Amino acid sequence: MNKKLILNNKIFINISKISDKLKYKTYLIGGYVRNLLLFNIISYDIDIVTTGDSFLLAKYFSKKIITNKIFFFKRYKTAIIKYNNYNIEFVSTRKEYYNIYNNKPKIKILNSIIDDQKRRDFTINSIAICLNKKNFLKIIDKYNGIKDLKNKIIRTPINPNITFYEDPLRMIRAIRFSTQLNFNINKKIKISIINNIDRIRIIPIERIVQEFNKILLSKKPSIGLKLLLKYGFLSIILPELLAINKINNINNLIYKKNFKNILSIIDNINTNNIWLKWAILLKDIGKPISKKYIKNKKFTFKYNEIIASNMIPNIFHRLKLPMKNNMKYVQNIIKYNNILIKLSKKNINSNIIKKYIFKIGYNNIKDIFKLENSYINNVINNKNKKKLKNNIINIFKKIKNINKKKNINNIKLSINGNNIMKIFNIKKGEKVGIIKKYLFNLIFYEKIKNNYKDIYKFIKKKYNKLKLKFNL
Repeated sequence: MNKKLILNNKIFINISKISDKLKYKTYLIGGYVRNLLLFNIISYDIDIVTTGDSFLLAKYFSKKIITNKIFFFKRYKTAIIKYNNYNIEFVSTRKEYYNIYNNKPKIKILNSIIDDQKRRDFTINSIAICLNKKNFLKIIDKYNGIKDLKNKIIRTPINPNITFYEDPLRMIRAIRFSTQLNFNINKKIKISIINNIDRIRIIPIERIVQEFNKILLSKKPSIGLKLLLKYGFLSIILPELLAINKINNINNLIYKKNFKNILSIIDNINTNNIWLKWAILLKDIGKPISKKYIKNKKFTFKYNEIIASNMIPNIFHRLKLPMKNNMKYVQNIIKYNNILIKLSKKNINSNIIKKYIFKIGYNNIKDIFKLENSYINNVINNKNKKKLKNNIINIFKKIKNINKKKNINNIKLSINGNNIMKIFNIKKGEKVGIIKKYLFNLIFYEKIKNNYKDIYKFIKKKYNKLKLKFNL
C-alpha cells in the first residue's frame, strides 16, 4: 500500500484533525481501502466511518474545506459531501437490516469499528485504516480481508445467511465483485445465495439495476451474467432473456440462440456506453416470438428486430430505467442492429445512405458498426467471415464520407414556420409542418439548395401546384 496517497491527501489530514478535536475514533473503510491495497490506486468514492456523530464530523469538515455541497440522510445517519471530484460519505458505526417483507432497512448505531466491520458485506470491504493521530494509518483487519484479497476470494465477515438476511442485495453484489475483480465466490456464499434468493424481491429494483449496470460495465460482463443466470436472479430481473436460451430440435435441425452469442459480443465490444450494452443484451428478445420453422428448411425470425424494439418500453418501465432519450437510443440500436450487413448486400446509392443516416443518426450508426463488428469477430465462424467484415467496413466508410461532406444530422431548414405561413397566407397548424417536411426532403436529396433565397424562389415557381398539393 502506498501510504503517501493518504498522507498527501488534505481530505484525510483534515478529517484526522477534526476527529481528534471532537474525540471521535474515525476510519477510512470500504472500496477506497480495497483498491489501495489491491491496485495501489486512489478512488474518488471515500467512505469515512466514525464512532461519533457523523453529521457533526461532516459539518466541521465542510467548513474546513469551504463547501456547501453537503447532503444529509437522517434515516441512514449518513452525510455526503461533494468536493472537487470526490464523493465523501460520512457514517456513524452502524448496522443495517431488513424485515422479512420490508424493502426499507432499519438502522442501529453501534459503538466500535469491529462491530461495524462485522456488518459489512464482504471481508475485502471491511478493512479499515485509522485516521486518528495516535494510530494514523494503522490497519484494522479483524476478518482477514487482506488475506482474501491475496487469495482472490469473495467471503462474508460472518455467516452469509445473516449477512444476506440483513441486506439481500449483497447476494448480487457478491456476483458483481466477482465479475469486476475476477475473484472466486466462497462456497458458503454460493450455498447461502441458493437458500436466500427469494429475499431479493424485497429490494427496490433501482438498487438491483445499479449493481446490474456495474456488471455490464465490467471488463468481462459474461462472468456476472452467467452467475445471475445460474442462481436464478436473471429470471427475476430479465425473464425475457431466458426464452432465447432454449434449444429447439426439429427434424434434426438444431437452433440455439442462447447467451453464448450475446455474451461473446458484449465481452468483446470496445465500448463503455452502458446503453449500447443494454441494446446488445436485449437485441434478440424478439426472436422467441417471431421464430418460425419452414418445413425441411430452416428457422426464420421475420420482424424480430421490430418486436424486440417494441418490447423495450415495458422493460425500461419495469426496471425504472430512463424512459426518454436512453430508451429511444436502445430501441433504435435494436431496430437497426444488423443494418450494415443488410446494406452491404445491396448496390446502394448515396441517397439511400443519406436516408439511413438521417433516419438512424450517424452516431448511432457508429455504435451499430461496433456491435456488428463484434458480432462478426466473435460469433461468425464460417468461410464468409472475412468477406462479411470487409463489406461492413466498406459500407461504413461510405456512410462516414457522406456524413462528413453533408453533416446530415445537423441540417437545419433555412425557412421557418412563420415564413411559410406568410408566403402561403395560412394560419398556424398541421399543414405548416407538412410543408416544412416536404421542403426538408427536397433539400435532403439536393433538389434545392438550403438557403432562403433558393427555397423562396422554388415556392414561387411551383406556387399554384403546391397549393393544390397541400389543399391550401
